[in-house]
Amino acid sequence: MKNLLVKSSPHLRDEDTVSKIMWSVALALAPAVVMSIYFFGSGALTVYVTCIVAALAAEMLCLKVRGKPLHHATDGSAFLTGLLVAMILPPASPYYVGLVASAFAIAVVKHCFGGLGHNIWNPALAGRVFVQFAYPADVSLSEWMAPRMLFGTGADAATRATPLVEEVDGYLELFLGNGVAGSLGETCKIALLIGGLYLIARGIIDWRVPLYFIGSVFALTAVLPGASGFEADPVYNILAGGLFLGAFFMATDMVTSPVTRRGRIIFAIGCGVLVALIRSYGGYPEGVAYSILLMNTVAPLLDRYCSPRVYGSKTKKPS
Repeated sequence: MKNLLVKSSPHLRDEDTVSKIMWSVALALAPAVVMSIYFFGSGALTVYVTCIVAALAAEMLCLKVRGKPLHHATDGSAFLTGLLVAMILPPASPYYVGLVASAFAIAVVKHCFGGLGHNIWNPALAGRVFVQFAYPADVSLSEWMAPRMLFGTGADAATRATPLVEEVDGYLELFLGNGVAGSLGETCKIALLIGGLYLIARGIIDWRVPLYFIGSVFALTAVLPGASGFEADPVYNILAGGLFLGAFFMATDMVTSPVTRRGRIIFAIGCGVLVALIRSYGGYPEGVAYSILLMNTVAPLLDRYCSPRVYGSKTKKPS
């Protein structure tokens, strides 16, 4: 008993640190980043650099103002936010769009709520929605930059409609991103799937979230009345737009999603239902960003009512 060491919790610690997790997610996004640069050329690299530099600059400025150590800017969270902001922007976005989106994500959505671990909404998605309203002409979903082809020949055009506006022939094209217009990092689904499976294998994200998210969109699209053509095609709907990027890399955010297993399942299903409803009946062709942000708002409530029973008690009561 003399060797008994009394310490405060936590008594068990995971080997993964915040920094390791953030850089692991950035690594998982690398295949999609490489493919986006292939599809959209040097302009894509400009968008990435602008967003990442803006996010890091905003992070250091906010840390300085808040009196926090500046070395926190190297934990990878700001870098990852800037990277994700770039991936959900149009490939030919003007530099100021990425700059404003990244600065808003870091300064307003993250630091105004207390910094890393305290934000309510996913910073990258909130930044994307902000510039959607601030610069609607630059972030329109109608005509975007036509990508380079992986194989075959495409129409000789500088711009192309996204697959949620104009139908793309073939599931393989959608899966590979061959000639498919869209946000910078959302077009190549196989690259996103590889990154997502890596994070699942590492235990960084819960496999239930992407499974129930994508599955809900598939199931609901197949039964919703009033839809026709590609809008009623469940396979087309899970391969089009930013669903894979949102399901694997946005909805799984540890800070803004529920902590309990049951809460995550409800959260993911809620995201899927909202995406299907917005796409089918809303005035906006894509609903991934809005669905995740809305469910981020509900996440604390899900944590409260989906908490497991305390060991030794007969009932579970929300605190």
